[in-house]
Amino acid sequence: MNLRVWACWAVVAMSAGVSRADDWPAFRGPSGNGVSAEKSAPTEWSASKNVKWKTPLPSEGNGSPIVSNGRVFLTLSEDEEGKHRSLYCFDRKDGKKLWSKTVDYRFGKDEDTTHTTNPHCSGTPATDGKIVVAWHNSAGLVAYDFEGKELWKRDLGEFRHIWGHGSSPVIHDGKIILNTGPGKRVFVTALALADGKTLWETEEPTQGPDPSTNENGKYKGSWSTPMVVKVGGQEEILCLMPTRLVAYSPADGKILWWCEGNRFEKGDLAYASPVVVGDVCVTNAGFGGPGVGLKLGGTGDVTKSQQLWRNPTSPQSIGSGVAVGDHLYIPYEGFIDCIDPKTGKAAWRQRLMSAFWGSVVSAAGRLYVTDQKGTTVVFKPNPDKFELVAKNELGEKSNSTPAVSEGQIFIRTFKSLYCIGE
Repeated sequence: MNLRVWACWAVVAMSAGVSRADDWPAFRGPSGNGVSAEKSAPTEWSASKNVKWKTPLPSEGNGSPIVSNGRVFLTLSEDEEGKHRSLYCFDRKDGKKLWSKTVDYRFGKDEDTTHTTNPHCSGTPATDGKIVVAWHNSAGLVAYDFEGKELWKRDLGEFRHIWGHGSSPVIHDGKIILNTGPGKRVFVTALALADGKTLWETEEPTQGPDPSTNENGKYKGSWSTPMVVKVGGQEEILCLMPTRLVAYSPADGKILWWCEGNRFEKGDLAYASPVVVGDVCVTNAGFGGPGVGLKLGGTGDVTKSQQLWRNPTSPQSIGSGVAVGDHLYIPYEGFIDCIDPKTGKAAWRQRLMSAFWGSVVSAAGRLYVTDQKGTTVVFKPNPDKFELVAKNELGEKSNSTPAVSEGQIFIRTFKSLYCIGE
């Protein structure tokens, strides 16, 4: 593994204020890259094997669980219309529900729509070990302490899209970093974790007046979660927006550079988060759109100067990939690819019979990804071939990403929250 990359991840994790090294405090883990420092994790389980506890959930959801200081948190909507949006807190020892807090959202003139495959409250909460925040989209951003006391709440506006929302907050250096879209008005913002005060806000231009389609009548939107990386000794926030990858300054939100290439004939769509390997960043558009590789750094429009390759189409990419060594492992709908980030070429492609909406997680020298049937595929990070370790079926549908903490794996399905432990 590139030592510079490991150093970057360590700096990000420490500056984010994570209180325990074995916590999983946000979407894709402590550094937002899907990598866990855990030395042990379960490899085999089923609905009846190696299940420490199982807790039923009142409704379906695509958001992933997080784990911190003995608590497990996740978001869900209490009803299909999204009128009651909640954050749930469970005891990690036995799965007992400790509390839930609900935001009642009254629709304005138009109903807050979403797609049937994407229930309201599909974002993942985030925590620094003391404060937990939940992004409820049009219903606002809310912060609680670990006993469920509301600390503050912010209304950031209405964000309506025919497919709903899916981005998650990121906590870094006392700030909450948030991609607010999709919607008519889209911006990346930083708010103070302590009181919710807006520190900066950077609007992203969108094409066409409709919140769901561009000027050509094609779908548009970004559901991508930002991530913090270090480039040339400088921290930057990367976020894949509908038409381009943008790098922001964490201090003031100033756009440092951007790379075009996400737009294609079917629309302007971003689902997955960027993946960084050394000084190379790889992005994948949604809806079978382009894959792009670029060298990090530069200023202004770096499309021509920094872009290494652009594949005009790729399989449907919703879940985010993970970097191990010099390669990326990316889940698609029906495939897992091992990619050389410098060329965009696949070292191998493994066809599987189900689709992946969850992201890949790296832990204990293995890779984990859960498919839509609730089966977690465990395989080795081998750039030479696909090397299966296990397929673990729970028999319940899932669109979420596993959380790894203290040698256990937490999985959210449409019906239940599981704690897996050997």
